[in-house]
Amino acid sequence: MAVSNLVKNINPSQTLAITAQALKMKQEGKKVISFGAGEPDFDTPENIREEAISAIKEGFSHYTTSSGIIELKRAIVEKLKKDNKIDYKTSEIIVSTGAKQCLFNTILTICNPGDEVLLPIPCWVSYTEQIKMARAVPVFVPTYYKDEFKLDAVQIKEKISPKTKLIILNSPNNPTGAVYDENELKKIAQICVEHDIYCICDEIYEKLIYDNAKHFSMASLGDEIKGKMITINGVSKSYAMTGWRIGYAAGPEDIIKGMSKIQGHSTSNPNSIAQKASVEALIGKQDTIEEMRKAFDKRRKYMVSRLNGIKGFSCLVPSGAFYAFPDISNILARGRKYRGHAIKTSFDLSDFILKEAEVAVVPGIAFEAEGYLRLSYATSLEDIEEGLNRIEKLLK
Repeated sequence: MAVSNLVKNINPSQTLAITAQALKMKQEGKKVISFGAGEPDFDTPENIREEAISAIKEGFSHYTTSSGIIELKRAIVEKLKKDNKIDYKTSEIIVSTGAKQCLFNTILTICNPGDEVLLPIPCWVSYTEQIKMARAVPVFVPTYYKDEFKLDAVQIKEKISPKTKLIILNSPNNPTGAVYDENELKKIAQICVEHDIYCICDEIYEKLIYDNAKHFSMASLGDEIKGKMITINGVSKSYAMTGWRIGYAAGPEDIIKGMSKIQGHSTSNPNSIAQKASVEALIGKQDTIEEMRKAFDKRRKYMVSRLNGIKGFSCLVPSGAFYAFPDISNILARGRKYRGHAIKTSFDLSDFILKEAEVAVVPGIAFEAEGYLRLSYATSLEDIEEGLNRIEKLLK
């Protein structure tokens, strides 16, 4: 049976594919070190786990309302008011099976076939494919190493056309670690209002920021831009709850209702027990966030320093998230050969490193950025040191 044209046109997630390959090699007895996965290596905090156990014991294991339980929506409203200076009603909140589903629901709700979505690159792997699945058209807005991958409002304005419907922003950014400047976000907000363009702000890494960087939510700028904004977040990164699959979105009530319709016919409600645990995550003690952030910060400094000591690598210091994104164009320009094939692309180099050094990294092409690699430092310092030792030895 032939698969649909929609499926034929979708590229698989290379981050998940590389993670799966690394796991397969581990099961074969190989000592693989993975810098591929985008998830904290910490356990979910105990108070959150205990809340989930209580929910199970109390029999909270049935269907909930499709868009999420009211207790969690209230906790999200309070979180957004306290942390992000944005006021929302519970009717303007939806809880989904991860921030990824929130993103997909939003794009499907806003975009018609042929609509254009402005997408700054490098970008997270699923944005492009989700836009294509909605039969919309991704329009890439390049950001550059020399500018620390910071987005410029002028770049956005130059890409606007009569078909432009939406822009997707991600700050802190995956894969670059860039944190968008408040003044630049104000300019982008003005453009969105002037041109009647919706904006998704993916803020899933908001708590993982370093040095003098500050997170800023564009929806806090006032009612006019708030009416064009869908703010997306979740508990995965900040609370080490990737497997619990709880994300949420806040936005105009008509958009949220549309997203709820889609969710009602696709996944129904998010996991009931995970929702209860997420209430505790948002309203309970928050000290574990800072503990994780400090650990990531230490690893960040070590990884970037080591990468810049490897010939052919050039790596900026990321301001947020937990990824290093080194430029490897000098290595690719050498035209080295591996098993008779020239290493010309980031995929070639990542494949070489995985098979010969048994270290998993993600090629930049997965993020619409050829000439780079993404390495996650959401793993132990010991593994980071060993993995970088192997890469350095291999490339020598």
